[in-house]
Amino acid sequence: MHKPSSLRWRLLWNLALLLVVLMLASGLSAYWNGREAADTAYDRTLLASARTIAAGLSQRDGTLSADVPYVALDTFAYDSAGRIYYQVNDIHQKLISGYENLPGPPPGTPRTDSYPALARFYNATYKGQNVRVVSLLKAVTEPNMNGMAEIRVAETDEARVSMARSLAADTLLRLGMLAIGALLLVWFAVSAALRPLERLRTAVEERQPDDLRPLPLVEVQHELWPLVRGLNHFTERLRGQFERQAQFIADAAHELRTPLAALKARLELGLRSNDAEVWRSTLESSAQSTDRLTHLANQLLSLARVENGARAIAEGGAQLLDLSQLARELGMAMAPLAHKRGVALALEADEPVWLRGEPTLLNELLSNLVDNALAHTPPGGNVILRVTAPAVLEVEDDGPGIPLEERDRVFERFYRRNQQVAGSGLGLAIVGEICRAHLAQISLHDGEQAGLKVRVSFIAG
Repeated sequence: MHKPSSLRWRLLWNLALLLVVLMLASGLSAYWNGREAADTAYDRTLLASARTIAAGLSQRDGTLSADVPYVALDTFAYDSAGRIYYQVNDIHQKLISGYENLPGPPPGTPRTDSYPALARFYNATYKGQNVRVVSLLKAVTEPNMNGMAEIRVAETDEARVSMARSLAADTLLRLGMLAIGALLLVWFAVSAALRPLERLRTAVEERQPDDLRPLPLVEVQHELWPLVRGLNHFTERLRGQFERQAQFIADAAHELRTPLAALKARLELGLRSNDAEVWRSTLESSAQSTDRLTHLANQLLSLARVENGARAIAEGGAQLLDLSQLARELGMAMAPLAHKRGVALALEADEPVWLRGEPTLLNELLSNLVDNALAHTPPGGNVILRVTAPAVLEVEDDGPGIPLEERDRVFERFYRRNQQVAGSGLGLAIVGEICRAHLAQISLHDGEQAGLKVRVSFIAG
């Protein structure tokens, strides 16, 4: 069986995954923000270099020349790890100084609004390297020359990438330290929150097996109260089950002790006699007592089967059954017994009536109801087994009936109204348990002529 993972580790693992995702998102955001900040800072330097070169433009004999001071390119010497390229074109876009083939601005590149200059910034590739370029237009107004000269200054992006990476690494480092601190804090917080569960576990383990007292609620948080209440509710039901089992065992022992003692006394008395007739009478009465004991034992086994069947129904083991067909088969099986007792057994079940249930339990219910009716109906009487829609079963007899004040007690185990009538006092108790297992309602009513009518209302299938 797979061992369940620790709640503490599961919380930490989920939190760690969330923090890693947040760190990655924050790192990417920090990188792009750093790149934007680097572009802003280095674009200013590029523009300053282009302006310095533009200031060195001069015209002589109708020719434009450029005097590029060293300081125009030396601006990058202290803070740039990349290379600098420049290009100066006259008003006819003819190269007059600098590097050849330095890429110009792509069509549609807008003029920058960040600086008061006719400048455009763009990214390009030059000599297999990624570069950031500024294109600055310089107006030339001379008597024999009038137009716009262009100065381009480019810088490789190593410095910008390095700055963005540095900002991203610093952000990830700070977030990592924060994540470690958060995980440690969660570890201690979860450990502290789980201490009441540990105390609860210790309190349960230290109890004796027969100690089914409710667990206290004062030492646990409010969120754990439903768990403790559920445990207490289960303990209460378990204690009730144990009490019922203990009472049942005591009652069964009492019910078995008396007939066994009577059977033993009768056999001992018969053994003292040498008369064959006394022996025969003793054997016959012993056989009757044995039949009653066998019936009682079978009833006790039926109760055990009811508990197993109820568990099967609760776990989804119910089947779709025709109650009319079950009643018809039971009626055919018990017809010989009714004939032997001189009682007319009739069945009224014309159409199928479907319900979900456990067939063995339902047969036990029908058998106990009909057997109980036959036992209390005098010879010449009638017992009617009736099935009607939507899912109602009725067993009606012509017996003496049951007074209203005793109708609740007949479902108690080992309760018998008439001690002269053979029986174990478990028949209707078994019927009641089967009804509870099927969520059915059972009620006792007066018969139409006389006697008793037992009605069981099932949930239709």
